[in-house]
Amino acid sequence: MSKINWKRNFLILWTGQAISLITSSILQMALIWYLTDTTGSAMILSLATLVGFLPQAIFGPMIGVFIDRYSRKLIMLGSDFIIALAGSILAIITIYLEPPVWIILCILFVRSLGTAFHSPSLSAITPLLVPEDKLTKCAGYSQAVQSISLIVSPMAAAILYGAISLNKIILIDIIGAILASVSILFISIPKPKTIAQSTKTNFMNELKDGFFTLRKNKGLFTLLWIGSLYLLIYMPVSALFPLMSINYFQGNTTHASIVEISFAVGMLIGGVLLGTWSGFKNRIITIMGSIFIMGFSLSIAGLLPTNAFFLFVFFSGIMGFSGPFYSGVQVALYQEKINPEFLGRVFALYGSLMSLSMPIGLIFSGIFADRIGVNHWFFISGILILLLGVFSCFIPSIRYFDKQ
Repeated sequence: MSKINWKRNFLILWTGQAISLITSSILQMALIWYLTDTTGSAMILSLATLVGFLPQAIFGPMIGVFIDRYSRKLIMLGSDFIIALAGSILAIITIYLEPPVWIILCILFVRSLGTAFHSPSLSAITPLLVPEDKLTKCAGYSQAVQSISLIVSPMAAAILYGAISLNKIILIDIIGAILASVSILFISIPKPKTIAQSTKTNFMNELKDGFFTLRKNKGLFTLLWIGSLYLLIYMPVSALFPLMSINYFQGNTTHASIVEISFAVGMLIGGVLLGTWSGFKNRIITIMGSIFIMGFSLSIAGLLPTNAFFLFVFFSGIMGFSGPFYSGVQVALYQEKINPEFLGRVFALYGSLMSLSMPIGLIFSGIFADRIGVNHWFFISGILILLLGVFSCFIPSIRYFDKQ
């Protein structure tokens, strides 16, 4: 594949995905606000959040086998169709009645199931399109796209939710899914060896093969578990940012929005910088640097006095800035080091562990943050992340990873 072709294909693919990501995030926010308006229940909102993680957490490894068995292009098209179909059903229901909570939760579950197939398929397709030495740059640009979604979606959802009906917002998401599907149809995606040869073995053996393929690479396998611990600490804190803004700094929803936007802008800047620079030659230095910046920013944020809100905004931006240098580089390493025929299973396993980290961490943070104060939990989380970074530096398979 020529250099011109890969750039064109990557641009077409990610233009469609970017539109779909933004429209999907707008609908997701609108559904959350709908549940907030109709129920006012924190338990329902928590349940809606949990439903968004369950399919990837439970079915992730099994989904990975299907991604590696069959055409990833068709799986992505099928995922977009399922997501659009779920939205269409909800739009039809809203014409005749106010959708009850259980229907909203079912729709969120089906959409999440579609995403559980779609996301690892997209990650597994990228190294089939992009030259190996450009994977980190492309991961940076992908992170930037996600950051733009984080910035645009809440604002757009706020405007649209107040201006038009829910079924019209659903229609916008369906159009986004159609455009994403069209972008996939316009590109040629090479098939990994196992897909091209239609080689199928026992399902459980294929499931194990994905795990053992990752385990053979000690550096990547260790990085997977470090990443799980990292997210186990950080993800619950990410859900507590509004509480810091409103309860600790005595602000309102506008203050909470400023913090979220600052984080997203920092993430966008980090993603663009990673896309142009690619990080240090030794990628582990980039990842460890990201972990230390996150730990330092979190711990300092937890020590701020109640009148230092704008310093909290600044450090939130620094936290967002550090993100792409961790997640973007880690994804690029998987894409580079793992054979394409195993990438579906590896990324599905990775997504499953990441998804499991959220609810487990939320349980612990909910218990301790209420008892000791949300600001103290920020400080403790920052210290734990710093200790994780120090510990990781002493693991030989991590320290010498890029020298192997």
